[in-house]
Amino acid sequence: MSKHTHAFQAEVAQLLHLVTHSLYSNREIFLRELISNASDACDKLRYEALNNEGLYEGQSELAVRVSFDAERKTLTIADNGIGMSAQEAIDHLGTIAKSGTRDFMQKLNDDQQASARDQGALIGQFGVGFYSGFIVAERIVVESRRAGMTPEEGVRWSSDGSGAFEVEAITQAERGTRVILHLREDAHEYLNTWKLKETILKYSDHIALPIRMPKEVWQDGENDQPGRMVVTDEWDTVNQANALWTRAKKDISAEQYADFYRHLSHDFEAPLTWSHNRVEGSTEYTQLLYIPAKAPMDLFSRDKKAGIRLYVKRVFIMNDAESLMPPYLRFVQGVVDSADLPLNVSRELLQESRDVKAIREGNTRRVLSMLEDLAKRDTPADDASEEERQDTGKYSQFYREFGAVLKEGLGEDFGNRERIAKLLRFASTTTDSTSVSLADYKARMKEGQQAIYYITAESLAAARHSPQLEVFRKKGLEVLLMCDRVDEWALSFLNEFDGTPLQSVAKGAVDLGELQDEAEKKAAEAAAESFQPVLDKLRQTLQDKADDVRVTTRLVDSPACLVVKDHGMSMQLARMLRQAGQAVPDVKPILEVNAEHALVQRLSKAETEFDDLAHILFDQALLAEGGLPQDPAAYVKRVNALLV
Repeated sequence: MSKHTHAFQAEVAQLLHLVTHSLYSNREIFLRELISNASDACDKLRYEALNNEGLYEGQSELAVRVSFDAERKTLTIADNGIGMSAQEAIDHLGTIAKSGTRDFMQKLNDDQQASARDQGALIGQFGVGFYSGFIVAERIVVESRRAGMTPEEGVRWSSDGSGAFEVEAITQAERGTRVILHLREDAHEYLNTWKLKETILKYSDHIALPIRMPKEVWQDGENDQPGRMVVTDEWDTVNQANALWTRAKKDISAEQYADFYRHLSHDFEAPLTWSHNRVEGSTEYTQLLYIPAKAPMDLFSRDKKAGIRLYVKRVFIMNDAESLMPPYLRFVQGVVDSADLPLNVSRELLQESRDVKAIREGNTRRVLSMLEDLAKRDTPADDASEEERQDTGKYSQFYREFGAVLKEGLGEDFGNRERIAKLLRFASTTTDSTSVSLADYKARMKEGQQAIYYITAESLAAARHSPQLEVFRKKGLEVLLMCDRVDEWALSFLNEFDGTPLQSVAKGAVDLGELQDEAEKKAAEAAAESFQPVLDKLRQTLQDKADDVRVTTRLVDSPACLVVKDHGMSMQLARMLRQAGQAVPDVKPILEVNAEHALVQRLSKAETEFDDLAHILFDQALLAEGGLPQDPAAYVKRVNALLV
């Protein structure tokens, strides 16, 4: 194949510009990314060789090599992994298939004022780590041959990052890939053994493969010349070169655990917590699980998978092994190394395996235990130890990032529903922060209160100012405020907590039981009886909009509000489902009116304007609930007529 020039995919060209200009101040991350890519290439070879040992070509010892040429000003990262064919070089290095690329570039643009560490973390998260080489290189040359191909089928890819790249055929005896960086003048600090070793140990010490560099020895000077370090033909292993999770916990420092997390997740933030265990019994496996401090941008994407890497007897099998973690814990990062699964395990087999089910359940229990420990230490007691005080506020941070995802477990994990419920936190009418647990709420319930009251809305402000809260505020009753999109669905699976029922204040008739005195009940009954003719007329006028009209005691300052039947679909949930493109049956709410309000009393005297007042009353209640009138123009016309 003669040399051919190809244009970068438009997004890649834009990406290269952003990377080289936005991440300049944190450029050492390029080495982390290129070594990580080399390690992945070796893992892929090991996996493909399970069914075709000939791919090793007689050389099964895998390693990453880092070297430099001070005269040519080049830095080379080489591996003897799976390698690339010519077409793969074009596909993998000239285009970005990952759907999050646009989000990545938008995030970089938006974060121009963010720290270099935050920007650097984006590189790995979006799978574009190769291009970080252009932070320090004015030109990159990649030479590769795929395992199993002939030496004549090697390929050389080269680019200066300006918008195009060249591809040509070469003869390469060894399989694998060499990434050769022609360093910029201001990046010559990486032509130094100690600088490279320092960076490798900082970011890549936990790589399971050996990372090797040319061995240097001291050579005394001659003829009064000073001595110097000279490079030999031998190679030294720089890192520990064994899987971190296989070591004893006592031999691993907190810093090493955090560095390994950064390698797994490409996150610059340290994790909130982690758990490292060897599980023995009918199923044997090692788990190393991390709770991140920040949510990834694709957390709510339908394509988002669990961040668990699966190994079998220390052989890498696959990334994103979703069968090992339930979807509501998809934010967890980590490694599972099984001693029982077959080496040729497939994703299909994972879904059917009893061993995998046991691992999944064990991982779930472990993560929930980690969260329970964080929750206990979120607000330390006065006599708490220094170690416990270090975790202060960590659960609050976790919940801000992942609370909405955790709620999905109420509907997905029946066996752990009670444990999940204890971990949930909410805002309420007594606090602005999302810090109230169901146990906290129950502990301060008023005497005679028979339910845990809550309301769902599209925003915290809408929930807090809902007219449906007026009687609860008057009685001094706390109501939980829920504004996550998942709340309405999730709470449908949680009917009670610790024996106390959960009651939506927007469903059914308000019943405060012993908290409503006899005088109030009699007054409400009398108002309903005397107002019956108006109610009948309202039902007739609003028959296409309202399922029923009734007098309520839940309102104090507002004229009306909308509720649904006890077990009916809320109007908010119906709106959300419609926005998602799902077919939803018409939801006719119940209009509840405050018989003591001046606007409602005006209805009993109105004749010609009764219909307009009735529709205005309903539409205003709909607006207060977060909806929109069916005919906004007609609503405006009716209001204007009353104002004139």
